[in-house]
Amino acid sequence: MKLTIASGKGGTGKTTMATNLALTLADMGKTVELLDCDVEEPNCHIFLKPEIESSTPVTVLKPEVIEGKCTGCGICADVCEFSAIAVIKGKVLIFPELCHGCGACKLFCPEDAIIETTREVGIVEEGKSNNVGFVQGLLNIGELMSPSVIHAVKAAAKEGEIVLIDSPPGTSCPVIEAVKGSDFVVLVTEPTPFGLNDLELAVGMVRKLDIPFAVAINRSDIGDEDVKEYCKKEKIEIVLEIPDDRRIAEAYSRGEMVIHALPDYRKLFEECWMRIKVLSS
Repeated sequence: MKLTIASGKGGTGKTTMATNLALTLADMGKTVELLDCDVEEPNCHIFLKPEIESSTPVTVLKPEVIEGKCTGCGICADVCEFSAIAVIKGKVLIFPELCHGCGACKLFCPEDAIIETTREVGIVEEGKSNNVGFVQGLLNIGELMSPSVIHAVKAAAKEGEIVLIDSPPGTSCPVIEAVKGSDFVVLVTEPTPFGLNDLELAVGMVRKLDIPFAVAINRSDIGDEDVKEYCKKEKIEIVLEIPDDRRIAEAYSRGEMVIHALPDYRKLFEECWMRIKVLSS
């Protein structure tokens, strides 16, 4: 089963849920692998403290122009959907940070004046922690190609019983790259106006992708009842409610797992998993 933990906005408790659910499942005897796909600022490792066993660079294709062949016709710029190529006074300018490596410029160049090289955009690290397999991606500073690193993280996953994905926040391209192909998605939110607004966007995304999903509410006893009313109206199951417990925040600030610092919460994550199993079957 591929289970993704996502959220419409940052700071809702997505990583808290992903890491604690992963350890809970491992303690239940499941074969679990956690993929941290929040490649711009991965932080699952802070809590799981894995032993990293390997590191692999992630590369993307980059076009280069053979100036002796190029006539400056501008076809490469015309076919580039990402504005990564401009032709000025017959001179081809390439902006590698915008290039998605689609290969259209090379394919349509009438003079065969474009070749493709590679450039590194990040790394994928693999390891293990507390019987949980662990993979994380790290996007290089200044790079925009997070979907490429996320794709590499997912490709590194082993065929375990449960693959748990910690998605980036939001509803943009990196999130879609992390979520697509999942068997089930849990959207983590909070009972505030901002939480509800971004939850609605996230619900629209997973419905468009046609993936079964449910909602988890963090700090469930603050704010108002609008999130619960929305879920009731939209017939969305709530699989987990975590109260606004200062002890959780204190454990988080120390880099500790909730189920270790506060063992009573383990039952919540076990019950959450049972509800997910029923909804995904």
